[in-house]
Amino acid sequence: MNWLNWLSDFFTAPDHLSGPDSIVRRVTEHLVLSGEALLFAALIAVPLGLLIGYTGRGVTAVTALAGAARALPTLGLVTLAVLLAGVGDTAVLVPLVALAAPPLLVAAVEGVRGTDPDVRDAARGIGLTHPQVLRQVCLPSAAPTLLAGFRTATVQVIATATVAAYVGLGGLGRYVIDGLATRQYAVTVGGALLVVLLAVAAQLFFALLARFALPPGVRAQQQPN
Repeated sequence: MNWLNWLSDFFTAPDHLSGPDSIVRRVTEHLVLSGEALLFAALIAVPLGLLIGYTGRGVTAVTALAGAARALPTLGLVTLAVLLAGVGDTAVLVPLVALAAPPLLVAAVEGVRGTDPDVRDAARGIGLTHPQVLRQVCLPSAAPTLLAGFRTATVQVIATATVAAYVGLGGLGRYVIDGLATRQYAVTVGGALLVVLLAVAAQLFFALLARFALPPGVRAQQQPN
């Protein structure tokens, strides 16, 4: 089959084994870019979502804005960012952050809102302040929902970070875009496969994290009765 030959050619090409266009380098660039976008999105969305979820103010607006943000065209945002900020990391980070923030924001809001009201009242009754209740009671309860939000955001960012190639940056998008431009379809298929594999690896990572990293009491809350 042609695509099997293409993959063999892609993974055995000398340029892809070492050097500036190597698979290791492109994967690293892709992960670094995705990680930066997720970090900035988390710094913005998670604290805001925790606050909104705890106070209950602005929940409807968050839901509406999150839905609208998901409909934004990523490539269009990249073009706009290039026009405003020039070619560089900012041109890609802005749309990726805009893509990652909504699921993190919604997850934080819904996670805190899902905390048992009686538990919150009991925590207040024993003298905990509102910040202490949020940190010690609501945040652990919201951890599984937050983790699911991070999983969704991570997969979306990894899949979309290929747009970095449109503005001359690195990452796996270089294979996809350059392969199409030069009609080297083995390169395009190989790059696309690597993006898929990274997304699947992210899914597995968060599944393992939810299974082994969450406290037993929190995991037990997620088990069906």
